[in-house]
Amino acid sequence: MLQRRAICRAAGLARSPVTAAAAGPHTPFPTRVPRRTLFNRRRRQERLSSRAIETLDIQRMSEQAANYHRNRRIFLWSGAIAGVVSFIYTAWKLKLELEKGHKLDSNLPASDPLASAAAADRKVVIHDDQGREIVPTGNSTVPFFPRVLDLPAFAGPKSPVPSSDEKPQTLITPPTLDSNTTEYTLVGLGLRTVTFINIQVYVVGYYVATSDIAALQNALTKKINPLATTLVPSERDTLRAALLDPAESEQTWDALLASGVPARSAFRVVPVRDTDFHHLRDGFVRAIQARAPEGAATDDKFGEAVREFRAAFNRGSVPKRRELLLVRDEKGRLSIAYDGSGSGKKKANGREVIGIVEDERVSRALWLNYLAGKTVASEPARKNIVEGIMGFVERPVGTVASQVLPVVNAKVRERFLLYK
Repeated sequence: MLQRRAICRAAGLARSPVTAAAAGPHTPFPTRVPRRTLFNRRRRQERLSSRAIETLDIQRMSEQAANYHRNRRIFLWSGAIAGVVSFIYTAWKLKLELEKGHKLDSNLPASDPLASAAAADRKVVIHDDQGREIVPTGNSTVPFFPRVLDLPAFAGPKSPVPSSDEKPQTLITPPTLDSNTTEYTLVGLGLRTVTFINIQVYVVGYYVATSDIAALQNALTKKINPLATTLVPSERDTLRAALLDPAESEQTWDALLASGVPARSAFRVVPVRDTDFHHLRDGFVRAIQARAPEGAATDDKFGEAVREFRAAFNRGSVPKRRELLLVRDEKGRLSIAYDGSGSGKKKANGREVIGIVEDERVSRALWLNYLAGKTVASEPARKNIVEGIMGFVERPVGTVASQVLPVVNAKVRERFLLYK
């Protein structure tokens, strides 16, 4: 038996299962020795590859792929959320820093008015090439407004109401200002916009005769404190809130204008885009009708005054940068003047009076459209006018201090001249 096993091992022969079973339980199973043939290497590779496929675990691999994609999504979402949070946090910190007041280094001497502690609360003006003081408006088309206007007394015969076919009459003002001119000081200005996309229409500025500012100071100061000649910061805050309140502001300005305070004032309107008199007229007429006093709608005299106002605007186009003045005198009479110098083929020489309306209620309603109420023609202008008035009432009544300072530093002047 032993010899047979040895011979089988030497010959490389494998026993059959039947032979192995007959040999007994303690007989070791013989090792199969593969034959060396021409295709031996290829068969071995097939056996190895078949073994790899047989041991492949599809469920385990799907679980690993699911875990990988889940972790990848978590990582990507975490990065996106972290980026958004960091962006919001950085923007919030920048907002807090910008809201803080920082004192920047300045090479201005201590005697310079811009180096004082109250310089930040002042309006700054510059001088143009002709030495006139001008105030930046913030608009590139109309970059500056004059700080002071010298206006004559726009007087003349009452212009008749022309028919639709009749050309409106024009009262020509002398091109050079005579000694009877009145100085008007800018109180505030702003930009008029329309529609929900804020289309810019014109820049409007409110001027008050310099000699009448004292009466305006006294009236507003006595409204808050009857015993005071100037208002302290807390009282100025009370007055500011009253002038910005829809109901109280309308009551205050209506009473002031009805009593002739300020006696002489004007609105300067300069379009920032080409328009025409009809568009301006429609906006003004709607404002007059909305702010007219009670009972004026049925008053024939008031209706005649509105028709006179409409007739003054029965004209053609108004190019941008042309000046339109609405001047109210001590009697409440409204004078409308237009400066069309350089526009069209016929060049006008200076301002020309295009209409005069005697009824005081027309000018008062037009003034309320800019100064008071829930809805005004220009909210930025109303707020800027209120801040200008705050500069008046913080000084003793009867003193007209400089509300805007000339720029003496060349670097600051060059920065504002970039608007030109």
